[in-house]
Amino acid sequence: MRVVGTGYKNSGLGISKQTTIFIKIPELNAAQQNFRVQLWISMLSVVLFLAKIVAYYVTHSLAILSDALESIVNVIAGFIGLYSLYIAAKPKDLEHPYGHGKAEFVSAAVEGGLIVAAGFMIIYETVANILRNEPVHQLDTGLWLVGATAVINFVAGSVCLNIGKKNNSLALQASGKHLQIDTYSTLGIIAGLIIILVTQLYWLDKLIAFAMSILIIYNGYKIIRSSLAGIMDEADTELLGRFIQVLNQYRKENWIDLHNLRVIKYGSLLHVDCHLTVPWYLNIHEAHKEIDDLSALIKQEFGDAIELFVHTDGCLPFSCRICNKDCKERQYPFEQKMEWTLENIISDKKHQLQNNLPA
Repeated sequence: MRVVGTGYKNSGLGISKQTTIFIKIPELNAAQQNFRVQLWISMLSVVLFLAKIVAYYVTHSLAILSDALESIVNVIAGFIGLYSLYIAAKPKDLEHPYGHGKAEFVSAAVEGGLIVAAGFMIIYETVANILRNEPVHQLDTGLWLVGATAVINFVAGSVCLNIGKKNNSLALQASGKHLQIDTYSTLGIIAGLIIILVTQLYWLDKLIAFAMSILIIYNGYKIIRSSLAGIMDEADTELLGRFIQVLNQYRKENWIDLHNLRVIKYGSLLHVDCHLTVPWYLNIHEAHKEIDDLSALIKQEFGDAIELFVHTDGCLPFSCRICNKDCKERQYPFEQKMEWTLENIISDKKHQLQNNLPA
């Protein structure tokens, strides 16, 4: 977008007209940012994989080969994640009224499966190498190569995780965790290779590779578990806890009760719905104003990628006992403020004190 501004300047020789052109670069939305980050990660994974392959051919170390095999998964998973983010960034349509964000969960499940497969590939190569009994050499050169990949992986993984958490992208978070897992496994391999260089116990190379394979399989399982939880719309208790903390902190006087709260992730989009109890005598516009305030609060704290659906209820006589609002329509005295908790805010019933009788 180009914006042209016109002004006048007194140069001492008279007043002259000057025109300034401002270039406004449009900001990327969350889905576009996720896609761009994943694109860079995918290209980086190819470079790091090639570096590890070179390190393996230099050293013939099975431990380094196990690291390189995991990097194959990084490459494949990176491009799968890239495609899923491309799909997730598509707008809603008639066939997908909630958008395409769940493609990220499928991507994460595939990535987790590939990580597990890489772990079993490493076990296979370990057993095969024991039978072939190939010697290792030039470990010092290999150490420098894999050490450089570890540093790059950790930085890239941190960027992925931070942006993925900010934009609620499971695909980016899975990529970030995968890169950091790769970093930790590489560091373990480096430590093992240093020990081998010092002790000359070359059989430790095979032991290190086997240990790394078990770690890789376990972390792949965790990513699969997380993706299936998203596909099944499993409640994210950590995210719900953050919502409840914000709602309690900035609770308004007319928000007498809030219940049946549900938060579902669709890629970078959070779908939130709840029931909000307001004073029964508010008109439609006044009740809608409370919803607008609630929406503004949530977007201020959690970003604009929020889809909020609120059902409003009018308060009932038993609500008076948990409402400290100065109200001329009060039928019972205020007794106790009810803090919203994970247990009571997901209930589909209006809140009341245990000793209240149905009104």
